[in-house]
Amino acid sequence: MSRVFFASAKMKALRADASLPAKFRRLLSQFPLKGMFEGKTVAIKMHLGAHLGYTTIPPLFVRILVEEVKNAGGHPFITDGRGSLAGAKARGYTEETVGCHIVEAAAHNERYYITVPINYLSLESVQICGEIANADAMIVLSHGKGHGHCGFGGAIKNIAMGCVTCKSRGEIHALIDTEFEWNAEACTHCYLCRDNCPAEAISFDKDNRLQINLHHCRYCMHCVTSCPQNAIKINEEGMRQFQKGMALVTKACLDTFEPNRVLFINHVCSVTPFCDCWGFSSLPIVPDVGIFAGDDIVAVEQASIDSIKTENYIPGSLPHPYEVRDVPGHLFQKIHGKDPYLQCEEAAKAGLGSREYEIVEVE
Repeated sequence: MSRVFFASAKMKALRADASLPAKFRRLLSQFPLKGMFEGKTVAIKMHLGAHLGYTTIPPLFVRILVEEVKNAGGHPFITDGRGSLAGAKARGYTEETVGCHIVEAAAHNERYYITVPINYLSLESVQICGEIANADAMIVLSHGKGHGHCGFGGAIKNIAMGCVTCKSRGEIHALIDTEFEWNAEACTHCYLCRDNCPAEAISFDKDNRLQINLHHCRYCMHCVTSCPQNAIKINEEGMRQFQKGMALVTKACLDTFEPNRVLFINHVCSVTPFCDCWGFSSLPIVPDVGIFAGDDIVAVEQASIDSIKTENYIPGSLPHPYEVRDVPGHLFQKIHGKDPYLQCEEAAKAGLGSREYEIVEVE
């Protein structure tokens, strides 16, 4: 059974040292950071957000992490995918505020990567970003939130979708299916599908018929989830194939590091229903939970998902047309129709860790 360290967002006293940032520093002291990171380049992989999003991890927590890595003798840098640097500044992530360099994971135009074989269905290989592959160690700092494709977006998504090039990201998404169905009669031409497509792959022709550029499409399903009329559908029979693909890519990435060189931290606060990559934020759907950390990615993910409970749902927090449906399963499954535990199950099958865990709370 793996140990998962946890710092609760709840305060037991009205003092600064009882607040979450203070607990976070004490949580980090539970790990042998000196043994893990001394003399090593340490990639801190996080999602820096986009456009008008404001619910990413606050810079103060990032600063604390950077300071502790430096105190342990490590050489940290923050990294994220293509086009992330401009948006990072809007959310307060600068070298001055976080205390280290911020770089794009595959450099300009994504020409810095290594190719690793996967050989799973259509996913023959994956392009792992060079800054990740060539770092000595890594901290996967993830914002725990909902995700329209995999139910929950945490450490597994941060690696499988964030440590690879856009080309590979599209190929992973394509494991789910590539068959689109558009209901022209139901469509009201509100263009939310087009406006919410991060790859600008959707357009309407002169006859106002939906057109999808499959070359640009990343199969992220933003068009499906943003359509208020449910006029766009994608065959989702390959959902488990997609989750297994993410698990295999995560393993391929983690295999580039020596043992005991990777730490996983999930910041389960401002738990929004959608991924930070949407480019805007909606209200949190549950109260802040806290921070989970450990060296077992499966246990950290399982504990994080377990902590987001239907009974803690904040009424009225979901934007129209979403609702908490009266169906079995996790809160995110009631919202997105996707079982968030599938990724944990497939990651465990891939040998990445255990779904059984023990919580060690840090006060």
